[in-house]
Amino acid sequence: MNDQNNIRNERLLKADDVSRILNISRALAYRLLKQGEIPTVRINHAVRVKPADLEEYIQRSHKTLGGM
Repeated sequence: MNDQNNIRNERLLKADDVSRILNISRALAYRLLKQGEIPTVRINHAVRVKPADLEEYIQRSHKTLGGM
């Protein structure tokens, strides 16, 4: 029941959302998704990102850059 509630409450993000959150261009967001830097969920032709996966990418990048 708890997992089911999490699924209902977690909105998948579009590439536009990712670009806005990261303050990067849409083209760069698509490139990161295509290269697998940020994990994606594919629904037919639609590409979406779980918020938790984006947060993990941000944390990983932050550690890689040494907390700049």
